[in-house]
Amino acid sequence: MKMSGPNGDPNITNDDGIIDNEDEFSEEEYAAINSMLDQINSCLDDLEERNDALNGKLHELLESNRQARQEFQAQLNEKDKDKTQPPPSHEDSPPCDG
Repeated sequence: MKMSGPNGDPNITNDDGIIDNEDEFSEEEYAAINSMLDQINSCLDDLEERNDALNGKLHELLESNRQARQEFQAQLNEKDKDKTQPPPSHEDSPPCDG
């Protein structure tokens, strides 16, 4: 019987001695496997917490960046608006005595 291996290795058979259908594990082996799985689970939980924290910080940074960009754009628009307005005419000002 041919089966695919754990990494997709195509030519692993029962005759290779890698796949063994005999479930003869001792209690100590089961305990060791359970302990390793608990450690892996703990590490994955820690990674998930770190990922969530980084994700939250990233969202805060993006929002801060968005606000700063909007403020900068508003300042640029205000400067452009000032440049496009004609200078005040002298017709509206009182005549100079001179």
